[in-house]
Parts: sequence; C-alpha cells; structure tokens
Amino acid sequence: MREFLVLTLLVVSGTSGELCITHAMKSLGEMHDFRPAALLQFVWRAVRVGWVWLGVSLMAIAFFSLLAMLSFENVSFVVPVTAISYAAGAVGATIFLRERINKQRWVGVAIVCVGVTIVWLSHR
Repeated sequence: MREFLVLTLLVVSGTSGELCITHAMKSLGEMHDFRPAALLQFVWRAVRVGWVWLGVSLMAIAFFSLLAMLSFENVSFVVPVTAISYAAGAVGATIFLRERINKQRWVGVAIVCVGVTIVWLSHR
C-alpha cells in the first residue's frame, strides 16, 4: 500500500509539474535569441509566471517522493513503475494542453502501461 501511495504522489505531482511548466513556456513563446542579455530577459519573464513556480514546486514534490520510494524499494522496481508517468503525461497533455495525440503514440502508451503492469505484478 505504501508503494502505491508514494508512486501515486510521485506520478501525479511530477506529471502535473511538467504540464504546468509546459503551459508556462507556451505562454512565454519560443526563444530565438540566445545572447546572454536575451537569455536573462527570458528568465526574468519566466520567473514572473505563476505556472512556473507551481510546476517547479510540484516537480520538487515528485523528486522527494522518488527519493522516499528509493529508500524502501529497489531501483529495479522503482524506475520501471515510474514509467507510468508517460501515460499520465499523454492523458494530461490531451486534456489540459489540448494536444492531439495520434493512434501510433497511444499504442506506445498502452505498451508502456502493459510493461508497468508486468513489473508491478512481479513485485514480491
């Protein structure tokens, strides 16, 4: 049960953080000028976007959840099961970012889910 709770926290916070950061970066626009002054200006604009801070905070929660999970589980279990975040990311991108995902990509997501299920069921 503990594994499931920590894994859920890790996946939900990590995926949510990535979606928040993506939303923020899309609102800021693409960088075309990579001179130091332009980079600093872009960073200054980014740190003033609330979605960036929310995303960074959620990703920090995910990182510490990963550390917690690694403290009581083997890395050979933790790394494969956290791949479920790829599926969560695809679903989140579809719902929150309105991205269109083709059938081939959904097949790949399904394959990842099957792999995670096999690893989870082979645990202990």
